[in-house]
Amino acid sequence: MQTIEDLRRTPEGYFTTRWGQPEYTDWQDESMSWKEGCYIGDWSFLWERRFRGPDALKLFADTSVNNFEKFELNQSKHVIHTDENGKLIAEGVLTRLGEDEFMHFGRGTFWVDYKMRHGDYNATSEADDWFNFQVQGPDAIHVVEKACGQKLRDVKFMYNGHIKIAGCDVVALRQGMAGELGFELQGDIRKSQDVYDAIVEAGADYGIRKLGGRAAFINHLEACFPTIVTDYLPAIFEPDMAGYLDEFRSAMPAFASTFNVAGSFEGKKVSDWYRSPVELGWANRIHLGHDFIGRDALADEKANPRRVIRTLVWNADDIGKVFASLFGKDQPYDWMEIPRDQRGFMYCDRVLKNGRDIGTTTSRGYSYFFREMLSLATIDVAEAEIGNEVSVLWGAPGNPQIEIRATVQPAPYKQDNRRASY
Repeated sequence: MQTIEDLRRTPEGYFTTRWGQPEYTDWQDESMSWKEGCYIGDWSFLWERRFRGPDALKLFADTSVNNFEKFELNQSKHVIHTDENGKLIAEGVLTRLGEDEFMHFGRGTFWVDYKMRHGDYNATSEADDWFNFQVQGPDAIHVVEKACGQKLRDVKFMYNGHIKIAGCDVVALRQGMAGELGFELQGDIRKSQDVYDAIVEAGADYGIRKLGGRAAFINHLEACFPTIVTDYLPAIFEPDMAGYLDEFRSAMPAFASTFNVAGSFEGKKVSDWYRSPVELGWANRIHLGHDFIGRDALADEKANPRRVIRTLVWNADDIGKVFASLFGKDQPYDWMEIPRDQRGFMYCDRVLKNGRDIGTTTSRGYSYFFREMLSLATIDVAEAEIGNEVSVLWGAPGNPQIEIRATVQPAPYKQDNRRASY
């Protein structure tokens, strides 16, 4: 049984190591790369599973909120999986490779495989191991085209081209996890170093940057891409999920199956850290025209949302007091890691209006591009008006706490350029 005391423990290991080095040049320089040029980032730690069979698409329809009435070959979708209460279990990317063949990326692969094995589906699944390199930024198209020697201008957003880089077959998914033009390049993990080196070489004339772990999630913050562990705990800790949780923990490495929380928010039960797709800005993904796990709960919430997602811009003077406290004689306020905390916590803080709780905020981080401290907030609809003045309670329970003024702003905060023309 997962307890809140367990969640409050500091996870072992350094979270940024999944992306290689914490920094390659420095985090300020790297965090500007997807606005001024492009970066290459390594997301090869993601999990892939290949699903095949006549019932494979039905399996995903039953376990996802998404609309699969139109799902073309070489198209990808951001798929979302919820429990019966409409709370997120996981989300990721699903690509249609063939009529009855799909590749699924992310932690949700285990949930879909679990439901397949415990259901009645004419389908199979097997783990695969691909590299997954993000090349993101306004110059990404030039770098990828130079690396593969062919044009990619006809690849539509969330569709895949098929190219060769360094003699390796590569699936090139056009998307934009930095909120800019970009590609995810996927292929055989055994060829990963050759492909990576070829991209870096092709990007030399464009000032390509290698993206280190310290800057890796600032793009998610600026572009509003809520992320498991960082912005929500998966809804897998309820009694009816015990069988799945046991299998999940036995299959996943420790860093991916251990969940921890921090911050000023104090829940009474683990589910207080769960979130729904509606709260995280994904209501438009929810297709009520088919039956799926959590449909009834999400139908009600989609019609009458209680909270929505916004960006909070934190007051610079109040932040200065937090850092200044390090040089006083009293116990200082909790440290604000710059550009953001990457130790594997869902860092969740209370959002207040005139002393009243109106939501919570996560993903706090410093944007060098905007020169501002930002966070993502799930906030009461009545308090979500742009420009509303609120405050964030900073400091873990039992430690010195301070209210930091903040302003409600749109999410995403940075202009969305993912679908921009070349």
